[in-house]
Amino acid sequence: MPSLLDIRRRIRAVKSTQQITKAMKMVAASRLRRAQERIQHARPFAIEMLRVLNSLASRVDPSSHPLLDERRVPRAAGKSLLFVITADRGLCGSFNTNAIKAASTFIVEDAAREVALGLIGRRGRDFFARRGFEVRYEQVNLFQALQYSHAQDIARAAIEEFTQGRVDSVYLIYNEFKSVMQQRVVVERLLPIPRLEIQPTTPSPGVYVGAAPSMPQTDYLYEPTPELLFDTLIPRHVEVQAWRALLESNAAFYAAQMTAMDAATRNSADMIDQLTLYMNKVRQAAITREIIEVVSGAEAL
Repeated sequence: MPSLLDIRRRIRAVKSTQQITKAMKMVAASRLRRAQERIQHARPFAIEMLRVLNSLASRVDPSSHPLLDERRVPRAAGKSLLFVITADRGLCGSFNTNAIKAASTFIVEDAAREVALGLIGRRGRDFFARRGFEVRYEQVNLFQALQYSHAQDIARAAIEEFTQGRVDSVYLIYNEFKSVMQQRVVVERLLPIPRLEIQPTTPSPGVYVGAAPSMPQTDYLYEPTPELLFDTLIPRHVEVQAWRALLESNAAFYAAQMTAMDAATRNSADMIDQLTLYMNKVRQAAITREIIEVVSGAEAL
């Protein structure tokens, strides 16, 4: 049975840990608000740009621009460059584990596909670098001061690998911020630009497909030339999607950390209560034993 001194020392240690977890929870909550505001401002533009580029890619010849060229479809064929976005730190629950697990599943789900990695974040870098995977891109410690230039670097590396023919597709894996309590791992194709299925025929008046009328296939008139528009829009689209992934991951990390630190604070409070109760029982047992010894000595006299 541990002594009272040992129990008191353990209670003090748990209380010190509780103070740390409380402070980390408050810091994560304050940073989450700023990160949440940033992703809420960037998400509508990124989603709308993705919709426009998907629609545009569906209506043009894939050979009209190198970043639209679908060399190997479906994704299980060819060589892919997979960007895995994790955090630089831990103490965030299953945040990093979920992203690493999704990346591992992507790598092994089809033996015919070769996968090279782009690693953003120290946790993912440390995990995959130790296991001998081919790493084409690496960047750590960027979430301390996240800037749009970081997304530009990622987009530049992805475009270069794709246009040089070293990979046939580029994917992103990151944690999407849904709410403070929920983060969802997303596997998203970045290059080539995904194409949408377009109905080639126009239905008769009054005939509906599903809940909405089937729209006829339309085309665009380009001003200036399509080549100039593609050279401007598509690289910007890749940058915006990479920027959105970084912001989503940043907000999701602080949400996961705040939730984990809140749970740790509550668990430490429960542990303090249990240790205090146990200490009181030990102290009461010691007092009772001393009284019995005194009474027994008095009776012996």
